[in-house]
Amino acid sequence: MEVTPEELLELMQRKGPRGFRLIDCREEDEFNICKLEWAELIPLGRIANEASARLIDKDKPVVVYCHFGLRSQYVCNLLTDMGYENVFNLTGGIDAWAERLDPGMTRY
Repeated sequence: MEVTPEELLELMQRKGPRGFRLIDCREEDEFNICKLEWAELIPLGRIANEASARLIDKDKPVVVYCHFGLRSQYVCNLLTDMGYENVFNLTGGIDAWAERLDPGMTRY
């Protein structure tokens, strides 16, 4: 499943407890350039080993993003195969977020 930058912003602006986990699957150097508020870094190469310990509730929604959306789509498929039920890919990645919602965000 996919979520657009605009839909994710709406979810992030809702009052009350956060109803989803936001996972950045890029590398640490990319994460240090720019990231979304609340994002947790779990690089693509570590997701298979760390998901079960860090994403305990398999029914809680998870939104995954990367630079353009390709790596995060792979991670979404992997998490779904691991039994996670509500996994969403950020369409266009953080680059689309910056272009459409946060033009002041550093892009690379």
